[in-house]
Amino acid sequence: MQFPRRRLAQILSAFWIAASLAGCNSWSNQEKAEEGPSRPTIVFMTDFGTANDAVAICKAVILGIEPDARIMDITHQVTPFSIEEGSRFLAGVTPYYPSGTVFLVVVDPGVGTSRKAVIVKSKKGQYFVLPDNGIITPVTDRDGLEGAHEITNTAWMIGDNISSTFHGRDIFSPAAAHLAAGEDWTLAGPEVGDLVRLSPRTATVEANGITGTVIGLDDPFGSLITDIEGVDFKKLGYQVGDKVTLKVDKTQYTFPFEKTFMGVPVGQPLVYIDSRGRVGIAVNQGDFSKKYHVSPPVPVFIPRKGK
Repeated sequence: MQFPRRRLAQILSAFWIAASLAGCNSWSNQEKAEEGPSRPTIVFMTDFGTANDAVAICKAVILGIEPDARIMDITHQVTPFSIEEGSRFLAGVTPYYPSGTVFLVVVDPGVGTSRKAVIVKSKKGQYFVLPDNGIITPVTDRDGLEGAHEITNTAWMIGDNISSTFHGRDIFSPAAAHLAAGEDWTLAGPEVGDLVRLSPRTATVEANGITGTVIGLDDPFGSLITDIEGVDFKKLGYQVGDKVTLKVDKTQYTFPFEKTFMGVPVGQPLVYIDSRGRVGIAVNQGDFSKKYHVSPPVPVFIPRKGK
């Protein structure tokens, strides 16, 4: 059987394209194999700030133990000593990281006391190296608790000379590095039965409205973050565009409920549902906290529509 010359050319062209793609795939797979396993990830958060050398020292300790570690930062600007704020940031970030991620968290007003230094594993397969002061509570409540071990093994610390004021350097950072290096987390120390629990503020839904708290600021913008869930707020009957009369601390305001900041003119206030599903209060391209002299924590009350 003879093929027309044009048909034969099409067949040969298709053959060479297929062969080329197969060669590219083979080269790509070989290149991936040579790259080796992905680098271990440590996600770091503290209240140390950035005006001193504490964060840099902790990172140096980690890299001295596990040079291949990839260190990512949540923030080092947690309000000093605010376990509740740190727990909120931690719970907000963890859903976006995969199983096996190591979270290193040092918000530790009890450093040097009898509080435990622990490694916690969630049922999502993530590891948390932190003080046992309740900062992990929102994460384990949501994701489940696989187990916890106290860090007592000196081989998982920086050495025998442990400071009473810098466990971030001497205990937590080395432990996170050992985890990132793939070591068995149970070697850190004995199992811990019950972890300290945090009791964060929660809004109260009542017949006439919702009583909550301004729990933080969305810095650097100065917008108010409340503990009022957006789904509960919407049950009060408000629709986008409605005016909402609410009380913040002891002062009553009336602001529009809008979907976006640009729903009001620049410099004007609004009520909105923030990216984490909570009620927020802001000034479009302004700082609500400074303009209205509001600093958390303060109470907030939103009445049911028409009340």
